Amino acid sequence: MKRNWKSLLTGIALAAMLAAGVFAQNGTDVLIRNATVLTAAKGTLENTDILITNGKIARIGKNLRAPNAKVIDATGKFVTPGLIDCHSHAMLDSINEGSYAVTSMVRTSDVLDTTDVTIYRALAGGVTAANLLHGSANPIGGLNTVVKFKYGRPMAEFVFPGAPPGIKFALGENVKRANSNVQPGQSRRYPATRMGTMEVIRDAFIRAKDYKRKWDDFKSGKTKIEPRRDLELEPLVEVLEGKRLVHAHGYRSDEHLNLMLIADEFGFKVATLQHGLEAYKIAPEIAQRGTGVSIFVDYWGYKLEAYDTIPYNAYILWKNGVVVSLNSDSGERIRRLNLDAAKTMKYGGVPEEEALKMVTLNPAKQLGVDKRTGSIEVGKDADIVVWSGHPFSPYSHAETTMVDGEVFFDRKQDLARREQLKAERERLEKLDANLPPGKRGKKEAKEDDKEEKPEATPVPTKGGNRK
Repeated sequence: MKRNWKSLLTGIALAAMLAAGVFAQNGTDVLIRNATVLTAAKGTLENTDILITNGKIARIGKNLRAPNAKVIDATGKFVTPGLIDCHSHAMLDSINEGSYAVTSMVRTSDVLDTTDVTIYRALAGGVTAANLLHGSANPIGGLNTVVKFKYGRPMAEFVFPGAPPGIKFALGENVKRANSNVQPGQSRRYPATRMGTMEVIRDAFIRAKDYKRKWDDFKSGKTKIEPRRDLELEPLVEVLEGKRLVHAHGYRSDEHLNLMLIADEFGFKVATLQHGLEAYKIAPEIAQRGTGVSIFVDYWGYKLEAYDTIPYNAYILWKNGVVVSLNSDSGERIRRLNLDAAKTMKYGGVPEEEALKMVTLNPAKQLGVDKRTGSIEVGKDADIVVWSGHPFSPYSHAETTMVDGEVFFDRKQDLARREQLKAERERLEKLDANLPPGKRGKKEAKEDDKEEKPEATPVPTKGGNRK
């Protein structure tokens, strides 16, 4: 992943501030007072308090008392659960391992970058958790990582404890490399067609079933020789056993339907159809299988297979009983998921709470973490956002974003420290090590020239200097 070095300096400075405890409030009870609470589960609660203890939502009600708690006055403000992005590549130093058609042996958890400034920007947009996916270069790609955005903390604290493991599948143009040019001397990687993509997936599961049988025979004592471990097939066995979730990139409805038919054939369920721009065409078939869909609301037409969608996609899926979430797949759109949710009310009239669920509780369900997060209920993790106004208004912004009861974004403190960060950035940019190669050492050289400057050469007169 290429990243602008100036943004990187800003990110490092922000991370250092957070690590030093500038924003995060550790080990302190928090009492949010007098808010309009959009619970995403039990309706809207007016003039309501939320007490947070040890990172959990301890009480919800009116006029709560907590003498030693840090108080956040939310009078006239709105509170929602933290938003969850079900399809993100934030934090990843590399996204695609495209050398093989099946790369289920690679792990996104091996390439997490906790200094990625996208994390902080996501927190500023109210996002507290995300599903970090491998890219879409392969029919069967790498393993995912579900994280909470604890910016400034060690990598281990980002990984969502207890989140079911997942894997990325992909279909369509990216997989068959429709827009890739084969370099001279190289052969085109298989598959090159959509039918080849389906064959790769089917073949992989046939091999996984055979691999599972060998281990079952060994564990039951039918065979005495322990099978050799296969890191490519182990995750697919977990899929067959219902222990690993499948998140499948795709655009066309025929391809997503084909994948679900393969899942029927091998006895597993696809957890989510990612992007799913044509999912409205097969909404009953998706609902029948209990598969979720994670979509863009109004983003299409950027390639041929992404043309045939409609802004009513979310509404039609929801109306058919499909669990729908809205994702970003972008470091930019991740900051505006709240507005994407609002669009589903415009296109089809999705009720307010159902629209909010599409960026909170529904993605939590799709990732298997809805018992922990995604709604404001007693006992759940205190992943909470305080908004200046209704979160579906383009004039509102996140004022405070909390993860496990700790403040990881505070707008007032952010604004107050911008001049400090600007000065720090300017100082870092001027360091010799951060200058472009052609300019390094120039300042020192100029100073040396001043110290050792020779006497001026006499100016020639007319006819020269001869006497």
